[in-house]
Amino acid sequence: MRFENMREDSAAESLCLRLDRGKGESALRILRQLQLLDGTFKVGRDDDELLIPLLRELSEEERSLLGTQLGDFKIVKAVLARRSERPQTIFDALKDRLAPNQLASLPRSIDIVGDIGIVELPEELHGLEEIVGDAVLRTNKNIHTVLAKVGPVFTDKRLRQLQVIAGSGVTETTHKEYGCMFRVDVTKAYFSPRLSLEHDRVASQVRENETVVDMFAGIGPFAIQIAKRRKNVRVYAIDVNEDAIRYLQENVRLNKVEDKVIVKEGNARTIVETYLVEKSDRIIMNLPVQSARFVDVACLALKPAGGIVHYYTFASDPDPLAKGKEELSEAVLRAGRRLDRILQSRTVKGTAPHEWLLALDGFIR
Repeated sequence: MRFENMREDSAAESLCLRLDRGKGESALRILRQLQLLDGTFKVGRDDDELLIPLLRELSEEERSLLGTQLGDFKIVKAVLARRSERPQTIFDALKDRLAPNQLASLPRSIDIVGDIGIVELPEELHGLEEIVGDAVLRTNKNIHTVLAKVGPVFTDKRLRQLQVIAGSGVTETTHKEYGCMFRVDVTKAYFSPRLSLEHDRVASQVRENETVVDMFAGIGPFAIQIAKRRKNVRVYAIDVNEDAIRYLQENVRLNKVEDKVIVKEGNARTIVETYLVEKSDRIIMNLPVQSARFVDVACLALKPAGGIVHYYTFASDPDPLAKGKEELSEAVLRAGRRLDRILQSRTVKGTAPHEWLLALDGFIR
């Protein structure tokens, strides 16, 4: 029996199921269902036979079941290669513990905010949250807390209900993005690492001497990146969530942009009507579920000569970008101004089957 490049400390003797290679897939499926597969070892090969590691001796009932399903097999002891201590993906970590339909339902991506991992689990994995959370910890050495989304973003404070499923349970962290540092408690203030490209894309467009209004600033990823990149810029960062404002103020100090970012707590409509009428060259509107309701406020804040709006909204197939452009154009007309042209439009990410988050950059006259 030969194993290529096997070191002595990477192999050990294991109890094995020995059978023809052609029956391997069926055997693995059955052993997983019976929770008999030892995932700490790799499956071995000996000529035309497989050696599948077992957790323990089989009962007579289990032997009978396997014989009925697989035909001839033997129980032997053999030296097998150990799996690496840290699996590379949660699929690798769980492939010997979950049924095929459950494996197919595992999340394909994890939102990582600082040392916190956030996953969205479908109904097929309900009741398995702790198992999935443990797999996330095992495959991501820099994650210390794992949270599961248990509801959509709700209220005008943009909060999402999150459940601790593994790790320390600490929900406050420091996140690094494009040279900026952001403190946040993900249960108290909205922040999405999936928007990092948008934060960078918008910040890169701002020019010196602009006045920017970030109407729904959150903890400051747009405002602070803009301020870090430009010597002469003024950014009004507004949010209604008092916890987001507290972290925004802390992040402004942490990134040393106190002279460029003016933090305002309150409803964007009230803040603009009170302080910012006709003062802005550029508006950021990252509140996709309600952006259309605030287009008149953005138009009020823009200078009389016009300016740029970065508008975020949701739209569904077919042709979501066309729907988003129509929504923005009609809202601008209702506000008494005109959408002169769309400078750029893109689908940022899918949010549900056939639904998309859109980013539209428009110049308003």
